[in-house]
Amino acid sequence: MAKFRYSSNLEHFKTLAESEEMKRWTLPIAALATLVSLTYAMAGELPAMTVWKSPWCGCCGAWVKHIQKAGFKVTVKEVEDLSQVKRTAGIPEALQSCHTAQIGDYKIEGHVPAADIKRLLATLPDIDGLAVPGMPAGSPGMETGEIDPYDVMTFNRDNETTVFSHYE
Repeated sequence: MAKFRYSSNLEHFKTLAESEEMKRWTLPIAALATLVSLTYAMAGELPAMTVWKSPWCGCCGAWVKHIQKAGFKVTVKEVEDLSQVKRTAGIPEALQSCHTAQIGDYKIEGHVPAADIKRLLATLPDIDGLAVPGMPAGSPGMETGEIDPYDVMTFNRDNETTVFSHYE
């Protein structure tokens, strides 16, 4: 049977910490710990989303299903006239689409893919939101067999926009 001996010799631990083998493993262990932490953080519950859409729009319902399948909890509010919702949310006219959503402080306009919303929440850029202008074929909720190239745009309160991602 093996016997273990307690040692209070701190020099032994100091030598171990300064060894080349320990230094060689420090970075990989730190990277692994970071990866595990991020995995647990990402596995956490996603924030709730509220979606405003017209009651008769089928593509909006299909987009909501896409978002729910990605793990978001969604509250849908059906309204006859979305123009007031878009004005209140500050959605630039050139970026407007058929539905508007809010998740935390961010606004989501149109058929934005769930992956882009998750990236938005992971990076937390200083913007007001994301938008896919119009209703491009092939975007989530608009799967018709055709695919039109489209951009996911960022926007801010000054109506400045940039491309967040591009799809073809």
